[in-house]
Amino acid sequence: MSKRPVPELIDEDNPEWGPEEFARARPFPKVVAERFGDKTAQAMIRPRGRPKAARTKVPVSLRIDADTLQAWKATGKGWQTPIG
Repeated sequence: MSKRPVPELIDEDNPEWGPEEFARARPFPKVVAERFGDKTAQAMIRPRGRPKAARTKVPVSLRIDADTLQAWKATGKGWQTPIG
């Protein structure tokens, strides 16, 4: 048995989508480009996240003698920078 719908949560102005609505749906970037033009669409639709760097770094694990590590750490704050 399914649960009864909660009357307070039923939104008659915004009904649930069915197969017909999903079949008619189009991607947002295409709709924006048609309505506002490509240049405006590109300004409105930005890629998510941080911009990609030209040169990316690769994570690496190093096994170093304890004496060597202690010597590097003794150089002070930012001791990892010259290694990388």
